[in-house]
Amino acid sequence: MAKFTLPANSRIGKGRHYDAPANAGKTRRFKVYRYDPDSGDNPRVDSYEVDLSRCGPMVLDALIKIKNEMDPTLTFRRSCREGICGSCAMNIDGVNTLACTKAIDDIGGEVKIYPLPHAAVVKDLVPDLTQFYAQYASIQPWLQTRTPAPPDRERLQSKEEQELIDEPSACILCACCSTSCPSYWWNSDRYLGPAALLQAYRWLIDSRDEATGDRLDDLEDPFRLYRCHTIMNCTSACPKGLNPARAIAETKKMLMERRH
Repeated sequence: MAKFTLPANSRIGKGRHYDAPANAGKTRRFKVYRYDPDSGDNPRVDSYEVDLSRCGPMVLDALIKIKNEMDPTLTFRRSCREGICGSCAMNIDGVNTLACTKAIDDIGGEVKIYPLPHAAVVKDLVPDLTQFYAQYASIQPWLQTRTPAPPDRERLQSKEEQELIDEPSACILCACCSTSCPSYWWNSDRYLGPAALLQAYRWLIDSRDEATGDRLDDLEDPFRLYRCHTIMNCTSACPKGLNPARAIAETKKMLMERRH
């Protein structure tokens, strides 16, 4: 996947530089995007010299160290620190990924950190994901049934049926895929994007769900599904190794087979 870079004419203000302590061991420079819409100032990129001899191995460890010891005004999301919650998704070294699973040693030279691209910025590294979550909700991501539940057991699946939903169920809704997709950049008001479509596919192939026809009807739209042009950025960007592009292709195939 091509790395994301800011346009040459972006209005970036003069950043601030923070030195490492005099007794620092191994240091690395972290260049971090800073922007507070409420301040009225242009965005800027601040530079932090971080003492890695007293820091954990991941980019998130460095960001926490920066916030705790160098600049408490730095703002970012984080929670589980284990690649499960998706909170710390950001653009690191030009690629969308999770800060908690991105090793500092895997990056050469300066570590450049920006918020997820083509999303409004709430503050610093925090993108506004309101629309992203609304699109996820629009695919009705819950089991829908018509027949009564068995009185003495759960709705059962075979092992093979359950394995079909293993991969799409592993999506953590970090938005790395959708914010890496040019089609989503251009049509995010109408195109659902890879993450929501991966989740829609998860319910389409669930053998217990009985709303397949309604779900396909909802996706039969020139924009909601068919703005996908198989660019494959979504699959390259997924930090969980999932394949949203394949799920979208399979959904299109289901619609085509239904027509015939």
